[in-house]
Amino acid sequence: MRVRDWQDIVEDVIHSGADPGGWRAVGGDRANGIGEDIYIGHPSAGVFQLKTYAKNPFEVQGVGSQVARRIDEDIDPLFPTEGSGLFGVQQAPEDEDDAEQKAKNLETVIETHADAPTTPRAMLEDVLDAVDSPAYGPMEFDQYDRPERMDELTETFEEAEELLDAEFEDIIDEDVERGFY
Repeated sequence: MRVRDWQDIVEDVIHSGADPGGWRAVGGDRANGIGEDIYIGHPSAGVFQLKTYAKNPFEVQGVGSQVARRIDEDIDPLFPTEGSGLFGVQQAPEDEDDAEQKAKNLETVIETHADAPTTPRAMLEDVLDAVDSPAYGPMEFDQYDRPERMDELTETFEEAEELLDAEFEDIIDEDVERGFY
């Protein structure tokens, strides 16, 4: 298992080639210390774990790794089929033409949903599809605690958790000043 910068893991998700709407995620507070933990999974692309914290409002630091190559029958129930919300991974348009095409697609989706009965989830999925999101799906996230599923995932990937925690603590020790100025 290779521990890398969290943004490298997001790039792996983007370039996985997996069905964009097939992703699922579980996230919440880190069990020991500052920051957040998140598990992102797809049946054919595997499971990725990220540990992040906001260094300041403009910068996020963290580490991550692929902890499983696929989701098997033991791991599948630990990911939500419906969550407290949806998540999406975005990538910047490749060029001006791509940006214009995505904007036109988005405009069409919003006009269509304005004229027809819809649900918030259906609209968000159509928006993410219109802007060519490489990964999105249901997410269970608790910003004040940890969902039960997260504790079960942490136990399932205990060795990865220990390694990622050690690497993450090194980043925090380098970046976070304790005390007041």
